[in-house]
Amino acid sequence: MGFHEFSSPYDWSRIAAYKRTAKAAFGGMIDLSVGSPVDPVPDSVRKALAVAANDPNAYGYPVTAGTADLRAAIAEWFSVTRDVDLRAIHADVVPTVGSKEGVALMASLLHFGEDDVVVQPKVSYPTYEIGTQLAGAKVLKVDDVADVASWRNVPGVKAVWVNSPCNPTGEVYSAEQMAGIVAAAREIGAVVLSDECYALMRWRDAVNGAEGDADSLASTPCVLRDDVCLGSAEGVLVLYSLSKQSNMAGYRAAFIAGDESLIASMSAYRKQIGQIIPGPVQAAMAAGLRDLESVKVQHARYRERLGVLVGALRAYGYCTDMPEGALYVWVRAKSGDCWTDMEQLAKIGIIASPGEFYGAPEYLRFSATASDGAIASAAERLAR
Repeated sequence: MGFHEFSSPYDWSRIAAYKRTAKAAFGGMIDLSVGSPVDPVPDSVRKALAVAANDPNAYGYPVTAGTADLRAAIAEWFSVTRDVDLRAIHADVVPTVGSKEGVALMASLLHFGEDDVVVQPKVSYPTYEIGTQLAGAKVLKVDDVADVASWRNVPGVKAVWVNSPCNPTGEVYSAEQMAGIVAAAREIGAVVLSDECYALMRWRDAVNGAEGDADSLASTPCVLRDDVCLGSAEGVLVLYSLSKQSNMAGYRAAFIAGDESLIASMSAYRKQIGQIIPGPVQAAMAAGLRDLESVKVQHARYRERLGVLVGALRAYGYCTDMPEGALYVWVRAKSGDCWTDMEQLAKIGIIASPGEFYGAPEYLRFSATASDGAIASAAERLAR
């Protein structure tokens, strides 16, 4: 598994000059660019980490495939929140060092190479493309992966990336769209790679646009659900992370679930290259997955912040609505160019993420992961 060179516009150093301008603005800089959580880690997670600090999985080597308790917690989480019975569909799981690592190594761990093609959305999280490049495989970008005609007959397609809810756009796929992707991929022997890291963050109904119940943790459709995968995990892998639901980005706590034969092969390689989650972190992951009350609290925080941010961006002149899902407001640049808008926003101390990072230079992404105070201050400046 040798790494190949990669090329990407995704480089946060490119916004350094805008940050200098923002810091010099009255009131200083408000950073709405990187989606990094700022709220406290749940007490349940911190306690579990402390208790496990001197467990056998702490002073001894941890289990690559996950402790029995973590594996049980993942299965419980899928059952309770995603309406998925992992055992019934013959799915296995493996914890990963955050979901970014899982995304970046996926093509390599699946042994893709120069004659293989990996499909991804044209507007998407940049690590999909970087991971494909690292494996030496070819990237095929399509406007909408749910339009299976855009990739089904392309020679060499070995995998299809799906991201619902989408970072950066917030788009959510229906179960019918997901089922169509799975069926088309199976026809050609390709693997469906479904990044569902924002699955519990659905803000409005994709069909009628109505905003959901503020106390609800209704999940977006999972590619491993019976009506999507037809009762079998064959050729399907799902990625999920606790970074956003439980404010555990620094714990690097995520997992892959799905096709048991693919998981077994990936786990064997992960063990040999040392991609193993520390034992105490595995205990913390299990606690976070079971503590859905804390997830509801965080869900309410993000819902409120997104609402404030959407209203403020409208007042500033952007045309936008509450996203269907995820944690970002995706807007078309008023100038038609993300960098020009970045310059104007920096003058009032606000930093967004340039759409060029995600394949759409005419857009910007605003993150709701800033504190309540920062979001309120940003709203005040945008409304002036």
